[in-house]
Amino acid sequence: MHPIVTPAWLAEHLSDRDLAVFDATLPPVGAVPPADTHARYLAGHIPGAIFFNIEELSDHSTSLPHMLPTPERFSLSMASLGVSDAMSIVVYEQEGMFSAPRAWWMLRTFGVQHVSVLDGGLRAWVEAGLPVQAGPVDRAPAAFHARLNSAAVKDFSAIQQMITEHAQILDARSAGRFTGASPEPRPGLSSGHMPGAVSTPYTDLLEAGRLKPAAKLREYFFSKEVNLEEPITTTCGSGVTAAVVALGLQLAGAKYISLYDGSWSEYAQHPEAVIEKGE
Repeated sequence: MHPIVTPAWLAEHLSDRDLAVFDATLPPVGAVPPADTHARYLAGHIPGAIFFNIEELSDHSTSLPHMLPTPERFSLSMASLGVSDAMSIVVYEQEGMFSAPRAWWMLRTFGVQHVSVLDGGLRAWVEAGLPVQAGPVDRAPAAFHARLNSAAVKDFSAIQQMITEHAQILDARSAGRFTGASPEPRPGLSSGHMPGAVSTPYTDLLEAGRLKPAAKLREYFFSKEVNLEEPITTTCGSGVTAAVVALGLQLAGAKYISLYDGSWSEYAQHPEAVIEKGE
């Protein structure tokens, strides 16, 4: 499967027995009051879609947000949702492009071979005149065997090594947070950036809530002097929008992509972290 599928493609394949669809919408950090994305899912979703609750499916043994759970825990969660690792999976969100790529990355990192993001999400589906369904969706339990791709995940020690080696680190946060001119949305964290990191705000990769075409993504990364043939690690505030940049890199043809799971939430509070300000 291509990393991006259209509403027309999904409509054609929606009844396939080996296809699952996830609504992976997270509320934006700092939104007041926080959006109830599960309630919105219940009010209307793509027929047969399951709510992929990124918060619930993350590791709760750490105070860091959205960290990957253990493969065993993820396997149990997916099995209870009625999804097998052999299935093809399409993820979407209710508005724009923000959290669905995080679900895409999680599934791929745990060994699902065929995962795509719906271009334009639920809005594009509705605008295409396609039907929606209300209420919960229940599927019979399935067998899911998560296999962690450790090369796709970086931790603090790996990031420290990358900084020392001047490896490519792309930061998906806003330019203001990167330079230190704007505050972090999580209290107590300094803004700024890792030494040598490149500012690539995830919003730069979007047009009208969708990822830009592959050719435009390549032009953008070229303008940032990113070498798509060399290893690249993405980071953000908590590992969510870093996955938007990872998906953009995948579409642009990057060869070796990984994501710093702890991202700035971990890095900025680590006693050994060096934080730089400015461009």
